[in-house]
Amino acid sequence: MVKTSTLQDVARVANVSTATVSRTLSNPDVVSESTRQRVSEAVKVTGYRINRAARNLRTQRSYSVLVLLPDLANPFFSTILEGISSQVSHEGYSLLIASTKQIHESGERLIDYLDDVRADGIIILDGSLDSQVVEMLKDAPQANRILFACEWIEGTKFPSVRCQNRNGARTAVRHLYELDHRKIAHVTGPKENVLSITRKEAFIKEMTQLNLVLKPEWIITGDFSLSAGCLAAKKWIAFKERPTAVFCASDQLAIGFISELSRHNFKVPRDISVIGFDDIDFAEQFIPPLTSIRQDRLMIGETASKMLMARIINPHDDHTNDTAILPISLVIRESTAKYKT
Repeated sequence: MVKTSTLQDVARVANVSTATVSRTLSNPDVVSESTRQRVSEAVKVTGYRINRAARNLRTQRSYSVLVLLPDLANPFFSTILEGISSQVSHEGYSLLIASTKQIHESGERLIDYLDDVRADGIIILDGSLDSQVVEMLKDAPQANRILFACEWIEGTKFPSVRCQNRNGARTAVRHLYELDHRKIAHVTGPKENVLSITRKEAFIKEMTQLNLVLKPEWIITGDFSLSAGCLAAKKWIAFKERPTAVFCASDQLAIGFISELSRHNFKVPRDISVIGFDDIDFAEQFIPPLTSIRQDRLMIGETASKMLMARIINPHDDHTNDTAILPISLVIRESTAKYKT
């Protein structure tokens, strides 16, 4: 018969009293960070299983974090979720995942997640939520336990973790320019999405600074999806004057764009250079391997969860400036090449 680990076993391994172990597991706010880490490691070593139901009743916490996604099927979010999960699980919390599709008309469901103690904090990965809906949450008692990751909503006071979107878009244009491309198109994300708006504005600004001609029809509205990329490619094929390069606001757009071109016997980069944004895992394996603006999605997830856990564990600390903008990098692969007249 396998012996079940006890509180005393954890205390012995952590070299603290059983009372300290109990306090750490039931109310981690009252002990030091070093003590929390020692007890956490001791729990792992001994295999001690916490009675979560009893702990939740004592502390009035669910010991869970909710992540809200706009699209559960989008592979872009998987690495962000991995980063979030690694941090929250280290603190003994569980991860809940839900779609934002049901909360675009009312903020009540967001409030319910907190008021019903179903989540101790929320990380939102959807920047297309109505700002008035999100603004409803600012006066809630739990408002300091809500933050945005990757996306954000302009004008709201909630903290966010995101990459240098403007710098990324401008870097994409400069890369194509340095390859002697002068006719550059852009396929955007959803019209109202903050990432789409930010990247489009930066694209136009860089094109203007480089004195490049930009025809209105060369800016094609998409929605970050493969199918939108395919539709954009059909529009490019129909142009009387075709751009020699295109900057797509997401890798999925770029992959859809290239796939549709191949169906019509156009080759990348022979007929057009294509650059995406995100550097998803599939970008390197695609044919041709996709040049992309890389944002460190694992770091976005880890940073967001660390910020949220700090707010949950140390609610009385000053968290007013918790907004982080992470660097991007250009990953050059085979989908972009020097323009040949």
